[in-house]
Amino acid sequence: MSHSARTFSAPVNWLENTVTAIYPSPEEGWQIYSSAQDADGKCICTVVAPAQNMCNRDPRSRQLRQLMEKVQNITQSMELLDLRTNRDLQYVRNTESLMKSVDVKLKTASDNPRSLNPKSLQELKDKVTQLLPLLPVLEQYKTDARQISRVREEVRNLSLVLMAIQEEMGAYDYEELRHRVLLLETRLHSCMQKLGCGKLTGVSNPITIRASGSRFGSWMTDTMIPSSDNRVWSMDGYFKGRRVLEYRTLNDFMKGQNFVQHLLPHPWAGTGHVVYNGSLYYNKYQSNIIIKYHFRSRSVLVQRSLSGAGYNNTFPYSWGGSSDIDLMADENGLWAVYTTIPNAGNIVISRLEPQSLEVLQTWDTGFPKRSAGESFMICSTLYVTNSHLAGAKIYFAYYTNSSSYEYTDIPFHNQYSHISMMDYNPRERVLYTWNNGHQVLYNVTLFQVIKTAGD
Repeated sequence: MSHSARTFSAPVNWLENTVTAIYPSPEEGWQIYSSAQDADGKCICTVVAPAQNMCNRDPRSRQLRQLMEKVQNITQSMELLDLRTNRDLQYVRNTESLMKSVDVKLKTASDNPRSLNPKSLQELKDKVTQLLPLLPVLEQYKTDARQISRVREEVRNLSLVLMAIQEEMGAYDYEELRHRVLLLETRLHSCMQKLGCGKLTGVSNPITIRASGSRFGSWMTDTMIPSSDNRVWSMDGYFKGRRVLEYRTLNDFMKGQNFVQHLLPHPWAGTGHVVYNGSLYYNKYQSNIIIKYHFRSRSVLVQRSLSGAGYNNTFPYSWGGSSDIDLMADENGLWAVYTTIPNAGNIVISRLEPQSLEVLQTWDTGFPKRSAGESFMICSTLYVTNSHLAGAKIYFAYYTNSSSYEYTDIPFHNQYSHISMMDYNPRERVLYTWNNGHQVLYNVTLFQVIKTAGD
């Protein structure tokens, strides 16, 4: 059995030519995978690759979806025009007898002017007044007629575009493309399984995904491995909040569209929430209770007190914000980072059983939690920053596998100067942060021991 130690930095587009051959425009629908395979089957780098449903998001498919939306909008416009026309037509029918009566009186007055006495004149004026509302109805008819003309032109244009797309799609075998993407994804996941856990050596390439407007909060994707769940969840604020926004994709989150709302039965405290295998794990406000909320059933599956854990700003991170209990996940499962009075305010790490929330094992790191800016787990190792402000570094690492620690000096670019949430996602091997109202992703560099062919 042989192993080789290598350092990996994400992302490296080793499969760029292959992917470009399949999809000419890789602007959306891509996922980060932590490695690729060379011709000998060795894991050599991190890649960005198309998501499983990429075929559904290629330019032609997106164009078809946009056309379908246009057709739906046109249908709605036609229905509105139909309702309005029926309503106005009914009004015209109701005034028909009145118009005939006015017409008769006008003819009589024209043939015999002397017959129009003051009383008859007043009656005629009253009837004409009753007909005045007919004028805006006729104006609406004119407007609707112009709109119908525009709709007719739009339908004609849509027909031409659809014909062009139909001709273009005839040149592609989409089932074959989907099959090739599935094979590619399977190969990448197989390669990921060969990757061993590693030691953090760098945090780089921050990418600002969105600026939300709220200074404090948290955002996340599912941390379960493996998972094809592309949803993004966002939670504004650090106490008393109950509203969780669920976005269909990262692109939807960036644009603030296509989301549903979950209203939690109990409010949260802090920003140390995590989504793991379709459930949200969070700290209940003004308590040391951890709640597991299942998104699909919209129900609480289990809740359990984290025995002795401080809460309500007893032992928060340096920035405060009721950040006493920080829940997180890595390659090896679900964790809680907190502290207790018997531990004198030093950080405690507990590994949790995801179904029951029972504590499986606990470690005392000896690092004072109030001196920490934020922390996150990678490969069963807790990494702690020395501040939440500009100039912060990853200053301390505690290795649960050996119950040992070391002081580190790993800088990262805190570009918005106030981090209130930092969590690692083992599926994507990136750090999710909430930085002064901005949602930012960081790539991580790990020194990894990798099994090679023949192991």
